[in-house]
Amino acid sequence: MLGRTLLASLFVSAVLAQDGGISGPTSSSDAAGYSCDTSKCQLPDCNCASTSPPGGLDPSQVPQFIVFTADDAIQSYTLDSVNQFLAQRKNPNGCTPKMTYFTSLNYTNYTLVTDWFVAGNEIADHTMTHVGTPPEEEINGNLIALNALAGIPLSSIKGFRAPYLNYSVDTLKMLAKAQFLYDSSAAASIPVTDSGTDAYWPYTLDYGMANDCLAVEGSCKGEPKLPGFWEIPMYAFFDNRGVAGPHLMDPWLDSANGASAVNDSATLEYMKKTFTDHYNGNRQPIGLYTHPIHLSRTYPGVEVSNSTINMINAFLDWAQEQQNVWIVSNEQLLDWVRHPVPVSQLDSFDSLKCSTPQVDSGKKICNGMPQNEAGLLSHCAFPDFPFYTCYGCPEEEPTPKNPNPPQQVPDGQQARYRLPSNCSTPFWDPIAGQCICSSDACAFSDDSRPIGPNGANLTGGGTGGNFTDSGSTPTASYTPFSSALPTLPQGFWLALALACVGGVVGSLGVIDKL
Repeated sequence: MLGRTLLASLFVSAVLAQDGGISGPTSSSDAAGYSCDTSKCQLPDCNCASTSPPGGLDPSQVPQFIVFTADDAIQSYTLDSVNQFLAQRKNPNGCTPKMTYFTSLNYTNYTLVTDWFVAGNEIADHTMTHVGTPPEEEINGNLIALNALAGIPLSSIKGFRAPYLNYSVDTLKMLAKAQFLYDSSAAASIPVTDSGTDAYWPYTLDYGMANDCLAVEGSCKGEPKLPGFWEIPMYAFFDNRGVAGPHLMDPWLDSANGASAVNDSATLEYMKKTFTDHYNGNRQPIGLYTHPIHLSRTYPGVEVSNSTINMINAFLDWAQEQQNVWIVSNEQLLDWVRHPVPVSQLDSFDSLKCSTPQVDSGKKICNGMPQNEAGLLSHCAFPDFPFYTCYGCPEEEPTPKNPNPPQQVPDGQQARYRLPSNCSTPFWDPIAGQCICSSDACAFSDDSRPIGPNGANLTGGGTGGNFTDSGSTPTASYTPFSSALPTLPQGFWLALALACVGGVVGSLGVIDKL
């Protein structure tokens, strides 16, 4: 049998081959054929595709948003990977940045989904089994399973990203039908300094798509018309080749400027240059779109470049030295776009604040807060991929055709109660079946610090330290998110690597967006 280290390396190598990427423009103004009536399309529920900030704000009064997202399974090693970039940071208001996790369910540990959500991050849909151009059951099954087994309210799952960024017009129609608020699968593939840029602020599809017109058949030229449904473009970085040198997902895995090998210094240079073009222009968002496995230092047997980790932290350190730079989730970005306020009024903007549920740390309740739920998790020991959950193990593994199987009820116990629509996840006790805070005044504390128009607290904070293109130890220090979680059974990672290699190899023949 292959050794554990080799299997893990094969897993990472196979995943590298599947990542969504672009090699040039995916749209043009002629292909888009886009026209929008600004007199009829107005916020908060309609927005025309435009390079100008929403609400008629001057760019100098607009925050520069850095959107941070992650794709695929949620496991302890993926959350540790994200945390090495975000856990030690603060936005200008003193709040730890939040991010969006586009979650697929194969190999996902459901209780970590709950914990990550209760910590304030956005959980979004990435299909159940990570398939491009997904059928309806893959999209809706993910919603059902995340709600039933991770306790994520259906109303909180607002966004979708297609695996491999491989979507169709039918995908967008299915999302709108299922009452998603937004998709984020379309590339902004032309630099903001180009007169024909497609780096639009998030927009609704009332007048059709304006991105990816060269890549997605049947889109643009006014189609598909999906009133109130948003597209949050994925904003590429560009190396010194400009439009011919885009880097979209995991740009640090690409070689820059047509070179034959990855060079972290060159990557840092073009990331800073692209950021500056956005910041000095109309301040369209910029994005770090990640597959956390590539940067995980806790995945068994895999060597990850310390230089690359240091480079990404150095980029974020440098960006946060600029005024009015915020690291946010897609949910936070879209809330601001729908209700734009100048930076002088961000003190009153609720979705950027630090809202922490106030639950007594000594209370025994399985609620997504590790200090409360210790010893209360159900261990679902399925042979393909075991997981933990607060909401009772299903009798069989969830599938797209059966995303919410009947619950196992061990002898001497009772079934656990699923989250109702009238209770917030951290206040729901699935064992007792009661909501410990059911009023509109549930106890959330706000730990935000004041920010102001007179130069006070207009910058965030990061790890500090200097980047050098070497293999030195990463400068970031953080507490592993999974420290309170029971250990998965021995042999799990070996089985995971085997399964993932087989699944990825089997899918490579149908991937058309690499």
